[in-house]
Amino acid sequence: MDEAARIISFWRAAGPERWFKRDDAFDAEITARFAGLHARAASGGLAAWEENAQGALALLLLLDQFSRNMFRARARAFATDTQARAVADRALARKFDAAAEPELRQFFYLPFMHSENIADQDRCVALYEAAHDADGVGYARTHRGIIARFGRFPHRNRALSRQTTPEEQAFLDEGGFAG
Repeated sequence: MDEAARIISFWRAAGPERWFKRDDAFDAEITARFAGLHARAASGGLAAWEENAQGALALLLLLDQFSRNMFRARARAFATDTQARAVADRALARKFDAAAEPELRQFFYLPFMHSENIADQDRCVALYEAAHDADGVGYARTHRGIIARFGRFPHRNRALSRQTTPEEQAFLDEGGFAG
């Protein structure tokens, strides 16, 4: 579990000001430090980490967050999303989110926010509401609104080689959510 603790310590130290901001140097640091662990997680080699809250959180960071940093603007950024949702689902069933410090609790919920499935989006909104996280509820509703409107996140189209519809392009051109 030393590796799991190292991941969480790194993420905590980086803090919210770096978590959701594009920063090529930060992305490169994550890749240099954690690409090997990410590959192990993606292949199922770290499944035992799910046995406790710390391990599950570290696994979620690897599969959901670090993927987005390491493979930014590429299809691979989303390749482990299904795994991350499954890990999050099992962790929530065990109430591991309740054991996380409030600032890190959101990483148990974000795999549902990142989903292009409306039921996952509904679940995400409910999770943030139950946690009484007003900021999180706002972001969850924004993401849900995009999926309700388009059935997908238009800002992912290029990375996923999907055709962008005229309505999606208008949304993006008007400053629509960029991910």
